[in-house]
Amino acid sequence: MLKWMPVTTVCMAMCLLPASAAAETTVEIKEWQVPWPESRPRDPWVSGPDRVWFVGQKSHYAATFNPETEEFKRYDLPDNAGPHTVIADDRGAWYAGNMSDHIGLIGPESGDIEKFVLPGEGRRDSHTMAFTSEGDIWFTAQGANKIGFLDTDSKEMTLYDVSTERARPYGIVIHNDQPWATLFGSNKLATFKDGELVEIELPREQSRPRRLAVTDDGMVWYVDYAQGYLGRYNPDNGEFKEWRAPAEHRSMPYGMSSDSEGRLWFVETGVQPNRMVGFDPETEEFTDPVEIPSGGGTVRHMYYDEATNSIWFGADSNTIGRATIQSD
Repeated sequence: MLKWMPVTTVCMAMCLLPASAAAETTVEIKEWQVPWPESRPRDPWVSGPDRVWFVGQKSHYAATFNPETEEFKRYDLPDNAGPHTVIADDRGAWYAGNMSDHIGLIGPESGDIEKFVLPGEGRRDSHTMAFTSEGDIWFTAQGANKIGFLDTDSKEMTLYDVSTERARPYGIVIHNDQPWATLFGSNKLATFKDGELVEIELPREQSRPRRLAVTDDGMVWYVDYAQGYLGRYNPDNGEFKEWRAPAEHRSMPYGMSSDSEGRLWFVETGVQPNRMVGFDPETEEFTDPVEIPSGGGTVRHMYYDEATNSIWFGADSNTIGRATIQSD
């Protein structure tokens, strides 16, 4: 295993909420340089205090990182996999083989890989994945224009066609076992309800939702990459509300997550350095943006770890980063 020192010293910034807010929120960001150059490390997944999984999209690997010892361990993937996302459970680490038509499972001890091939012809580019409460997997296939379901016990895979052409299914999350996805090539969200895919049109035609999150109250939140908005959809009454991100049209918000307090967090990738921004739904106010110490390049996906109240991310600056949220 390799050990690598942090790329920067700890960068800490105060993100002040308005006076009406009950607490002052501090974000502390720390990054570690990944030892495999220009590999585009991305999409971390925390599977314990000593193991953070991530993938190297450009160098076709999955890897673990131990934040205590700062050691990395690499697992080379087959067939120029072009891994896009990794999620993990007690069965191992599941990665999306975006360039080679499969989802793979890496054995936790042996490192052996079991492949689950997407059925059909043409593009079969597994993209982003999420677990159900039973351990099955919903996933998007961007170029294929499909949303898929993998029954991990029977190993059967079902692909559902998205009605909108070239919709580019992208981010996906699961709330109460219901999947929600963004259709990045359109101004729509999608969900699966009563046995079929349902598309939901956003209020602005120019919107291009890229990532999303669902908070405990059932509200569906998304970032509009094209025009720089944070949006909220209420599935109970169909209402939308949107807020312009701090960098406005330059924002290009991309990686997104929510925390245990119901706050939303996203990264503005249209400005350099990239900036992490929080949003409090109760006050409807953004925190002061916090720059990614390495610059970021592009932060594409984020994972919230409730145990440490921190958000993990990968960056095109070839780093893995952790943003720890501290509230008084």
